[in-house]
Amino acid sequence: MAMISRAGRVSAAFVKIADTLVADFDVFDLLHTLVDESVGILDAAAAGLVLVDPAGDLQVMASTSEESQLVEVLQLEAGAGPCVDCYRTGAVVAVDDIAAQGSRWPLFQASALSQGFRSLHAVPMRLRSRTIGALNLFGHEAGPLTAEDAAIAQAFADVATISLLQERAARESAMINEQLQRALSSRILIEQAKGVIAQTSKVDMNAAFALLRGYARAHNQTIYETADKIVNRRISI
Repeated sequence: MAMISRAGRVSAAFVKIADTLVADFDVFDLLHTLVDESVGILDAAAAGLVLVDPAGDLQVMASTSEESQLVEVLQLEAGAGPCVDCYRTGAVVAVDDIAAQGSRWPLFQASALSQGFRSLHAVPMRLRSRTIGALNLFGHEAGPLTAEDAAIAQAFADVATISLLQERAARESAMINEQLQRALSSRILIEQAKGVIAQTSKVDMNAAFALLRGYARAHNQTIYETADKIVNRRISI
């Protein structure tokens, strides 16, 4: 089988992201596709995504691992860290060597190192003057992203941002806030469903989410719909 070129992999990733923009727009699926493809294309150890909610607070919306999710949650609780700064400034925040970052974000430094991460590249989800979140790429090794990888990461973030703010939500604030609020509410139910699957199937939380998402896609359901059925014991996986 012929090897797929880097350009081909990037193009395929954009196609996969675009495929989530169907009539039944599933925000949660879009965001998880974004972080999954970011890890696969950019060789990151993990990726996560935070979005601002209608109240102006950042929330973790997608993560490729429980470890990266923990680091992001701790940052948001402390109100300090590169992901938070990226959102607040609307600019890239790169931490090439977390161990050598100094005392700027001590809680982030301690939590990231304890989870095995040595570098972070945070990319703003921004359209003109509006920033709605950040895409965060974690590395197991110290060192910067290449200029090409940084550009691809920003392109992924831009596509997701435009998708969330696109014209089909153009009566803008009300519809976008409704979509984000629905996604935030969905996240709680989805976490509950992951716990149920992990317990009944004897798997970890990452594998539980993979089973949940796979079932939803196989049965043409949103992840939220499948999670609701699992939590209410209408189906089992």
